[in-house]
Amino acid sequence: MKIDLRLGLSASKALGVVLLTGYVIMLAANAPGHLSYDSLIQLHEGRNQVRESIGPALYAWVLGAFDRLIPGTGLYLAFSGFLVTGSLLSLRSLRRQVSWGAVILAAMMVLTPNLLIYQGVVWKDVFFANLALAGFACLAQAVSAWDGPRRPWWALAGALLAFAAAAQVRQNGLIAPLFGALALAWVAYGRGRWRSSFVWGAGGLMATLALSALMGVLAQPPQAGPDMAGARGLRILAHYDIVGASAIKPTLPLDVIRHHDPVAEQLIRHRGSALYTPVRMDYLGQDNELGLALWALPNEVVFAQWSAILTQHPDAYLKHRWDVFRWVFATPKIDSCLPVYVGVAGPETLTTGLGIAPLMEPSDQALFNYSTWFLDTPLFSHVFFALVALVSAGVLLWRRESADVVIAAMLLSALAFAASFAVISIACDYRYLYYLDLAAMAGLLYLALDPPYGRLRRRLRWSRRETAP
Repeated sequence: MKIDLRLGLSASKALGVVLLTGYVIMLAANAPGHLSYDSLIQLHEGRNQVRESIGPALYAWVLGAFDRLIPGTGLYLAFSGFLVTGSLLSLRSLRRQVSWGAVILAAMMVLTPNLLIYQGVVWKDVFFANLALAGFACLAQAVSAWDGPRRPWWALAGALLAFAAAAQVRQNGLIAPLFGALALAWVAYGRGRWRSSFVWGAGGLMATLALSALMGVLAQPPQAGPDMAGARGLRILAHYDIVGASAIKPTLPLDVIRHHDPVAEQLIRHRGSALYTPVRMDYLGQDNELGLALWALPNEVVFAQWSAILTQHPDAYLKHRWDVFRWVFATPKIDSCLPVYVGVAGPETLTTGLGIAPLMEPSDQALFNYSTWFLDTPLFSHVFFALVALVSAGVLLWRRESADVVIAAMLLSALAFAASFAVISIACDYRYLYYLDLAAMAGLLYLALDPPYGRLRRRLRWSRRETAP
């Protein structure tokens, strides 16, 4: 028994060393971070406290806050990356022992592009995934101490803060705290009555929504006025769906638009359909006349036409949506879906204003070359990670300890998050479903800490005894 205890303790320490070493390697390889146009414009907004894009105001505020402490994105990168490392480290305290298999798995994980490179990219998608993981890690700590002498308020507060921020960073980020609230309600129900379950679940969700809304208000620059990013994003989605459905079904009537502007209707039907692809919406921007015609239409006309397609011609809408989702989820041609990004690139006016030089250093090129080794492997397959998440969630719900329920909720939230892109996706960029990959890796590591082999064998033996004549 003493030998097992020493081995378990040694494995726990080894796991900590592996994860912290991976964190340091990630920073050394990527700092101060890789920045695309999206990264640069949000850093610009945060530094100058303006709103010029439809990116989340809170993410720009976070970048600006770290930038004011140390100019650039290096400090932000250290914080964002440690959300993942700290969350994975905290999983050790949720299990009675740590297996050496978990140490080996962690060593492989920190060397994958998913952690080594993606954590170095300054993207809201990565930050959302990190926040969601941190929220579930804090919630797992809370429920593991639920029956203790004191209520684990510090862990609940951490979960509340992380979930509230996550809901602001992604338009569909509310899915994560929703599943967190369901997990909290489940655990509370097991410790009391349904009223307690309702209070903790509904109360936790309402508190998260309230704090998230407050964050959104405080992050909005005062001189920017009301935040219209959500409305503009919805309008862009409507444009894509109208053009896409028309391309899928050439006979699709566009009566609402035709009655208001026959020229716009013809542009959509002919030029829009010629440029349409389920890979991404950006190709529609190649036709300036089409773009001007679409944005010249009043909101009520666009949304009325969109609604008419959804209700009267669901076949065209669903076919278009299925094709778009197939590309973002299955990524049939991974090279078309921006699987990895390194370096700094953006408009000269933007980079000059930020004092950041566009560049691709030899180390960046080496990281890109390294990532290409994995492009055609399961490590760049959302389908693979979805299967891992589904199986892991099933095993955890079968074992059904308190922390298991929370980690299973995280995995299910990642699957639901991915599924939501069937409705909102406008491009197949691999980063959009990064949360699914990260959650699946974290859930698998949690399972590897203390594999349920023994319990499975005991249950099988008990089942055989019960069925024996």
